[in-house]
Amino acid sequence: MTPGGRLVVAEDGPPADVWTRRVLDAFRSAAPAGLFALAAGKPDAPPAPTLSFWRDFACRYMDRLCRIPESETDRPSAIAPPPPEDLAALIQTAPPMRGGEYLSDEILRRLWSELDDWVRGDIASSGKGLSPWLTSRAGLWHQVGRVCFHLAENRRDADRPFAFLATYAPRLSTGGRVQYQPLGRALKELARDRAALVRLLSPVHRASQRSSCVKELVDSGDVFHPLAWTAAEAYRFLREIPLLEESGVLTRIPDWWRKRPRARVAVTLGERKEGLLGADAVLDFKAAVALGDDALSEAELHRLMQSESGLVMLKGQWIEVDPERLAEALAHWKRVERAAGKDGISFIDGMRLLAGAPVELGLSDDSTAIREWSTVAAQGRLAEILSGLRDPGRVDDPEPLGDFRGTLRPYQQAGRKWLRFLAGLGLGACLADDMGLGKTVQVISLLAGRQLRPSLLVLPASLLANWKSELARFAPSLKVRFVHPSEPEGPDDADLTVVTYGMLARRDELAREEWRLVILDEAQAVKNPSAQQTKAVKRLKARARIALTGTPVENRLADLWSIFDFLCPGLLGSAAQFKAFTRALEGREGDRYAPLRQLVRPYILRRLKTDRSVISDLPEKTEVKAFCGLSKRQAALYMREVETLERALDGAAGMQRKGAVLASLMRLKQICNHPSQVLGDGSFEPGASGKFERLRELCEEIASRQEKALVFTQFREMTEPIASFLSGLFGREGAILHGETPVGKRQAIVDAFQREDGPPFFVLSLKAGGTGLNLTAASHVLHFDRWWNPAVEDQATDRAFRIGQKRNVLVHKFVCRGTIEEKIDALIERKTRLAGDLLEGGASVMLTEMSDRDLLDLVALDITKTEM
Repeated sequence: MTPGGRLVVAEDGPPADVWTRRVLDAFRSAAPAGLFALAAGKPDAPPAPTLSFWRDFACRYMDRLCRIPESETDRPSAIAPPPPEDLAALIQTAPPMRGGEYLSDEILRRLWSELDDWVRGDIASSGKGLSPWLTSRAGLWHQVGRVCFHLAENRRDADRPFAFLATYAPRLSTGGRVQYQPLGRALKELARDRAALVRLLSPVHRASQRSSCVKELVDSGDVFHPLAWTAAEAYRFLREIPLLEESGVLTRIPDWWRKRPRARVAVTLGERKEGLLGADAVLDFKAAVALGDDALSEAELHRLMQSESGLVMLKGQWIEVDPERLAEALAHWKRVERAAGKDGISFIDGMRLLAGAPVELGLSDDSTAIREWSTVAAQGRLAEILSGLRDPGRVDDPEPLGDFRGTLRPYQQAGRKWLRFLAGLGLGACLADDMGLGKTVQVISLLAGRQLRPSLLVLPASLLANWKSELARFAPSLKVRFVHPSEPEGPDDADLTVVTYGMLARRDELAREEWRLVILDEAQAVKNPSAQQTKAVKRLKARARIALTGTPVENRLADLWSIFDFLCPGLLGSAAQFKAFTRALEGREGDRYAPLRQLVRPYILRRLKTDRSVISDLPEKTEVKAFCGLSKRQAALYMREVETLERALDGAAGMQRKGAVLASLMRLKQICNHPSQVLGDGSFEPGASGKFERLRELCEEIASRQEKALVFTQFREMTEPIASFLSGLFGREGAILHGETPVGKRQAIVDAFQREDGPPFFVLSLKAGGTGLNLTAASHVLHFDRWWNPAVEDQATDRAFRIGQKRNVLVHKFVCRGTIEEKIDALIERKTRLAGDLLEGGASVMLTEMSDRDLLDLVALDITKTEM
């Protein structure tokens, strides 16, 4: 699913069967055609989970289509989408899929309407009406006649409390209403039109081949007569309703059956009166048979267990009962209750049960009987807490912001309260907001309070400078200790210790300390459980844990397990248990992935830039620095170039000196980009450049969100290497534009990029792409190298940030730490006199006027800051 809510096909290889090929071909023409193809044909084998989910969605529509009144079969009117609660429940069953984070009831309603428009348009263009159209286009949903089986209550007869009648609709009344007639009359009215009679009775014949109940009615001829039925006979009929409807027979039955009223085992979980509720809590556990909110007495339960009819009148209503399955569910929960003992069950086990997952994820105790004949609910304080976890807006956090210097937007305030709430409970929290929504500032506002000290922050080396800058800006009084060669270490009694993933594995003392809070930034760094940095992270001791990531982890099962193994150890079991659990989910009918989503949902907070509650509160353009390190090869080349410049300056004057300075500055810029640019060897290995590694980190997240990016460079020769590198990250070719691109082809390239299904990225040379282009499809602008002139950069940025832009634009400015790039950037930020000179003539011209000493100090490499 794309960010715009479109369904598109992403193929991993050639389809294995005819049905799948037919479905994919249909999706290539239009999403509604693909959805219809999913429902219209019979799969050759169980479909992949994603196709199965969308097939279920399309089948819901087809089921409604086949139920429309006879008066509308020639030109069906629009079919309304299911109610919001049904769509919300459907979303919970969705399997992990690319773009799954964009799935919403609004999108489902739109897709439903598009499918409805497509189907009704196809029916109209066929000129045949619904029944013939279904015959030719969707054999599984073929509906030749309009036979209807009616079942009604007859409370005047205690022994036979139900009445059955089969009818058909031969015509409309003068008032335009359907006239139902007993099916037996059809034998007389259609006696001379055998073909019409066959068409009418074909659904009944098909139903008799699938339903033993209908077969007996047909074989005995009772289908043509009104019948009085016992509760057992009615129950047998009701259970086979799906088979009848799939065969094309309409049914009219009591409304209560659609809700399947049952007495179920009601399991309730809640905290004990004493103690705090949190990850180490023990929950009360109770299991009893109940009808709705009313527990059943021993006598009522005995009556249910003795029933053989399947339907029992209890408390003034008919309810379904299967004594064998109810007894199986009750025995299961009583075993759990005995195992829990007087102390109750653990918090993790309780969360699994509430999500619909088995206590032991690797075991197959999650049978159909247990799911269908029992309910699990939280009560008391536990119910209040879960409500707060699932709806951050309801969380109340009285703790002041402390020394925080800044203003949080409403959604950021909600995020901070939510993080504080989970940390107070000792639970793990995954803040998975979109890139640019301020995950960093929300965490800093949390750290500014005094309840979570000492804390440890683990991050990639590339983000050290970003965090240092933000901490100094928003929480200057916070005592921070940096454990990295590029920064002075700081006080031992620090409120916050900052360490990179690489350094963490080398500093064993950090694993021995008891932290109040451990935070992982770019938490996808621990997605590989066997990696050394992942093992080092999971050795850390913490009362509360936070993971920050912009990647939709719930759409990648392996990543999800590894991150949650850090956040909430044990919640998803061992890797083997989790694999067995997810494999069992794939084989389930109906709700499939709902247990997994419900299990992790309380611990994940994700807001998208497309959320209306968020987007109205965002600035239209946000600029951030993307600090980069240098590879060892880059650092060596950089220092060699500085030495070369120092020799060139010795005794040089006038134009000779100016030329030497400009040439050296150009080579330093090229070295910061990639060694191959200055060496001309053409290799452009990604690992040889800190900027390429930072580009990877940013664009992997942008690609996972299916967003588009503009990448600007001032060097034409860098456009191809950058585009080649990004093609591997995005899985598709991008667009390129530079000074040598023919003018006649430029508009076609721009038009292609602007389409939703167009190239995912656009690499432009700064001057060629700086004017005259409208590129509002992009929501990210990356300045790979800096022009050192804010006016030129802003002009390029405005290719995306301009009239017609409906997305918030995030601007990433690449800066190599410890180099001239960082020093020039700092001067611009401080808005000194130099900044004014840069605006007018550019830094390169101004730098030629510096003294030799000042110039060499400016270009000198601070090797302590360059580590990647």
